Amino acid sequence: MRTAVRFFCLLLLAPALRAADSDRVTFRPGTDRVRVEIGGRLFTEYLFASGSKPCLYPILDADGTGYTRDWPLREDTAEARDHDWHRGVWFGHGLVNGHDLWRALPERRTGTIVTVGGAETQDGPEGRLRVAHRWLAADGTPLATDETTLRIRRVAGGTLLDHEIVIRASHGPLTLGDTEEGMLAVRVNEALRVTHGKGKERRAGTGRIVNARGDRDAAAWGRRAPWCDYSGPLPDGRVIGIAIFDHPDNPSHPTWWHVRDYGLFAANPLGRHDFEKLPDQPDAGTIRIPAGGELRLRHRIYFHRGDAETANVAEHYRDFAAGR
Repeated sequence: MRTAVRFFCLLLLAPALRAADSDRVTFRPGTDRVRVEIGGRLFTEYLFASGSKPCLYPILDADGTGYTRDWPLREDTAEARDHDWHRGVWFGHGLVNGHDLWRALPERRTGTIVTVGGAETQDGPEGRLRVAHRWLAADGTPLATDETTLRIRRVAGGTLLDHEIVIRASHGPLTLGDTEEGMLAVRVNEALRVTHGKGKERRAGTGRIVNARGDRDAAAWGRRAPWCDYSGPLPDGRVIGIAIFDHPDNPSHPTWWHVRDYGLFAANPLGRHDFEKLPDQPDAGTIRIPAGGELRLRHRIYFHRGDAETANVAEHYRDFAAGR
């Protein structure tokens, strides 16, 4: 009788267990990357080294739909081949004690961000990955270190990726200069672009940018807002989007948005001089961290189906700001 009862209870629990398994985040560490699966399907890979810094690529929905540009991580694509340091989801900055750790231009002696050691992971309904990095000048001189924590969970409309970074002035005083080139960034799926091509070949795309203030497309560049969203239709007509949320505790909240109509999408709290066009105030947005000090930045990226309105981006931002 007891066996029959247990069997009956298992039957009742089976749908809930299957639902839980379908959203479970699992990490599979490798020698040069950590594979991240949700419900047994690839969501992304954290690549220890890709170009001049680590990145997350690809970013996939449950059905395999890609949210990010493939090039240069994949060569067999007809996508635009510009800014090869725009890789999936990444973090960097263009003025770190005067050094450029955003771009990858050997002729300009740009620096690198390297992974130190392995990754600490925790599987579950909300998966967690923690990793450390060392920030280096082009000649290998250490400038700073960071500890980055990613939290990942699937929700009804898509996937949430929480990104928290603690930047440490571990090698002396640290100056994070005022420049548009930074910081937490995504290079979006080519189908989401607002424009395609350059010069005489420039043409309108079907993507849309909108921020919490209502600024749209090119007008959203350099504006401050607590969130910004980049969305558009895929070739099959389905609409997908990416929203980035700036936490209220971040410096300079609401952040400036280095968001371009060709597919670059970045939250940057350190670009006031560039974004507000203050030629006589080159250090207006600079942050200085004393030796041994640190700076903490928190953001959430929401990879969603539908546009900003249908995906309830504003409501999701309120949840993030409230600590949910």
